Amino acid sequence: AADKIRLIPQDFFAELCEQIIQHLNHKIPGVNTAELCQRIQTLGVEINIGDLAKIANILSFLFSTAARNNLSTEELVTTLGSGGSSLPKHAVQVIRHVWNEQGKAIAVSEDARSMATVGQFVDMKWKLGVAMSSDTCRSLKYPYVTVTLTVADPSGQITDKSFEMTIPQFKNFFRQFKEMASVLETV
Repeated sequence: AADKIRLIPQDFFAELCEQIIQHLNHKIPGVNTAELCQRIQTLGVEINIGDLAKIANILSFLFSTAARNNLSTEELVTTLGSGGSSLPKHAVQVIRHVWNEQGKAIAVSEDARSMATVGQFVDMKWKLGVAMSSDTCRSLKYPYVTVTLTVADPSGQITDKSFEMTIPQFKNFFRQFKEMASVLETV
């Protein structure tokens, strides 16, 4: 991971660290590594989304463990140095700065930890379509609804999940959402 961290420009590494801290503070639902990776690649840096996601997971573990153990900035930097890690100097400087500025605000209550194991809903998009024909059937005229859910998994990685429903399935889906809304209004 240290070799891949060396590839990331310091400002992007700082942005990644800050987004992870914000995610751990429950201020944002997750870290959009796909978007960040694309921006890094436009600079000509050869890094893939899988490597960036691994780095984000490592940093998330690092910050959450440091918060759980109530480490000071110096203790965190000393721990990083004593672990035999060969982190680049710019990465250690960024971690030091971000932890010093924002690290103490990380909420590590039991409720926050148990909630983080589920993932978080970020956004939902839908569209109505009609299948006109296929190679096996000349005239389908079959309506369907495509739903795309944007979800932040427990580690903070934002992903899209898509599925299609028939109109009756969508009506049932919609009815369940109305039931949830009415229950939430009573709370």
